[in-house]
Amino acid sequence: MATSDISGYKFEDAECGCAHDYLLPAIEHALMEISIAEPRAFDLGCGNGSVAKWLAQRGYTVCGVDPSEEGIATAKRAYPELDLRIGSAYDPLSEQFGRFPLVISLEVVEHVYAPRDYARCVQSLLTDGGHALISTPYHGYWKNLALAVTGQMDRHYSALWDHGHIKFWSPKTITQLLNEAGLEVIRIARVGRIPQLAKSMLVIARNGSR
Repeated sequence: MATSDISGYKFEDAECGCAHDYLLPAIEHALMEISIAEPRAFDLGCGNGSVAKWLAQRGYTVCGVDPSEEGIATAKRAYPELDLRIGSAYDPLSEQFGRFPLVISLEVVEHVYAPRDYARCVQSLLTDGGHALISTPYHGYWKNLALAVTGQMDRHYSALWDHGHIKFWSPKTITQLLNEAGLEVIRIARVGRIPQLAKSMLVIARNGSR
């Protein structure tokens, strides 16, 4: 059962955070380049509901889950019209909610203790040919070198953040993870700063199941 202390986040309000300043424009661009059969979306790790609300304002019917009781309570107060519940990628979500042409999951996979379970959950929530938009902090040679040179390694790879970032993904490893689950990675966009030092990467993937 999901509990309030495993998400790694605290929520003071139901507004978008600073990361959304560079993530949401990339998502809007991705939505223009992929074909969504109907405007229905699932937000896996919906937090305070701000991104679910952003999608709803663009015509999507949105469901979502997050393990944070605080986050879901905040979302329900601010956006009672949205179907957002306590839950996680470890739950049988497709049995509870069905399947969707779009799954969105922002800054979640780096917190997941069993990422293959997460990837299988994403795949199970997608209709055949459906698309997933997954973001996670970017890691690559030049960024890691810059962190080391500037003495930011301890801050970036914080060991003191309870339930914080426990997996550090590169384009190669996130692609392998999603491929194993039957998802085809179409494109990876690096967002926030120049590409070599990007804050995050947005993975656009398609469910290859038939």
